[in-house]
Amino acid sequence: MRLGVDFGGTKIEAALLDSKGEILARQRVPNPGDYLAAVRAVADLTARIEQETGARAATVGFAVPGSLSPATGLMRNANSTWLNGMPFLQDLEAALQRPVRVENDANCFVLSEAVDGAAAHGRVVFGVILGTGCGGGVVVERKVIEGVNGIGGEWGHTPLPWASADETTERHWCGRFGCLEQWISGSGFQRWAGMSAREADEAAQAGDAKARVALDLLADRIARGLAVVMDILDPDVIVFGGGVSNIESLYPSVRGKLLPYVFSDVVRTELVKNKHGDSSGVRGAAWLFDAEGGASALMT
Repeated sequence: MRLGVDFGGTKIEAALLDSKGEILARQRVPNPGDYLAAVRAVADLTARIEQETGARAATVGFAVPGSLSPATGLMRNANSTWLNGMPFLQDLEAALQRPVRVENDANCFVLSEAVDGAAAHGRVVFGVILGTGCGGGVVVERKVIEGVNGIGGEWGHTPLPWASADETTERHWCGRFGCLEQWISGSGFQRWAGMSAREADEAAQAGDAKARVALDLLADRIARGLAVVMDILDPDVIVFGGGVSNIESLYPSVRGKLLPYVFSDVVRTELVKNKHGDSSGVRGAAWLFDAEGGASALMT
């Protein structure tokens, strides 16, 4: 049995998976937005899931909006800022009384899709989350590449490549300027396009020229960002998640724009939409442990 918890900014979801990846039970509760209350909510949610199934998972994996500092072991880089600086891993292990792994939610998304999702056939997989924020993750041979600094795949906090003079932004919440998150996330798109990505997609399909131009520019900005990843990592598959990933026209549009930016005469990397959708967080968190409880799904 594998227990995965998707610790989101507004909700906490837990799911118990069997050895084949089938979800046996899942429940979600609102995230109280308070550190101690959230730890208690996780413990209560886990207890209810295990009571429902009559099974106890030996380990629990967590997908979180941030990461653990290799220097201090404390939470950092979370957009749920009340988590930052807290001993989240230690408090979860104390509350749940078993081994716990905490991993960035984007990494969990990619792991889920690389293990048994849309990118399961790829050896090297790069994952992109385009939702309220912009995240990324790297999985090689079904193992998350955290990196020595614990920031592997933090694509959303790199600058927009080949930026034009009018592609300037205000300071991002992370303290930097020009982050990709400000340009290609769902919230970023709405800021500069004046409409949500879903609204733009619907308007473009109805023939709205302004919406089509906005989506074309979005595709170009995504292509610029991915070209840098491809020059460095050259992945077999790039899998998309988040609300923006539901715009079907983006896939051929982004692919068509990659070649002028990539340092290659061919683009064979596949661009695919996720298979597991909102379930990727809990599924990826559950896959952080192998069947024997080891951390085989993590690499530095």
